[in-house]
Amino acid sequence: MIGYALLLPSLFLFLLFYLYPIVYSFYLSFYEWDLVTPARPVGLGNYRELFRSSEFLDTIGTTVKFSGGVVLLTMIIGLLLALFLNNRTKLAAFLRACIFTSYVVSWVAVSLLWIWLLDPQYGLISYLFRLVGLAPVNWLGDHRIALLSLVLVTVWKIIGYAMIIFLAGLQSINQDYYEATALDGATVWQQFRYITWPLLVPTTVFLLITLTITSFQGFDIVKIMTQGGPVYSTTIYVYYVYEQAFNFFKLGKASAAVTIFFNLILLLTLFQYIYLRRKLSNGA
Repeated sequence: MIGYALLLPSLFLFLLFYLYPIVYSFYLSFYEWDLVTPARPVGLGNYRELFRSSEFLDTIGTTVKFSGGVVLLTMIIGLLLALFLNNRTKLAAFLRACIFTSYVVSWVAVSLLWIWLLDPQYGLISYLFRLVGLAPVNWLGDHRIALLSLVLVTVWKIIGYAMIIFLAGLQSINQDYYEATALDGATVWQQFRYITWPLLVPTTVFLLITLTITSFQGFDIVKIMTQGGPVYSTTIYVYYVYEQAFNFFKLGKASAAVTIFFNLILLLTLFQYIYLRRKLSNGA
């Protein structure tokens, strides 16, 4: 009983700050409310309005592009870095620490740093372009490349996380496998294809899910660097929800969008859990 009593403060905080907002947001998604007039029940009206809105559908497309680019580049570069730095030399340890540093820096600091670096007039990248005779590029002001710029900045920010997770997976592989195949004349590529990659599948699935969730939640970088522009080219899902709630005061519509987002994240998490459980069962 004492143990349960000690859990009560944490349980209360969980119910107050996690469970209650989720339940209330779901409840509010069936109402039309602007914080001023009384809430009016609309049933599934908010959900119908969302899926009939070309802006909402465009936002989903932008989010898929942003998330897909972030996840793909982060996993490929993170794996290559992990393979390259998977040794015990001092140089490798130093490089791992340098690469991981960006992950522990706040999103606000990273966004402000890259706003300066990408500035078409005073930024370091534009200065380097001028040195080699190239015209500066308006990375954040051109709707054709603004989303790509955010993808690259996000990859730079989280690449250290992917590298560390892949490193943990690589170092958990029994080295006897490599020694045995080396004696049989296997090449480095064959060792990677038939040993490293199959044994990294659980790690890869874990990273795929966590990076997808992280990229879906990329509010800070959009808010600070582009505010969803130019011409809505960088308006991703969470920023769309923010605009509906705090710019247009459509709390019901924003809550409906949040409910859809929550269920998507829940499905991704369940997929990871079921997959890893089956993988462990088969391995056992």
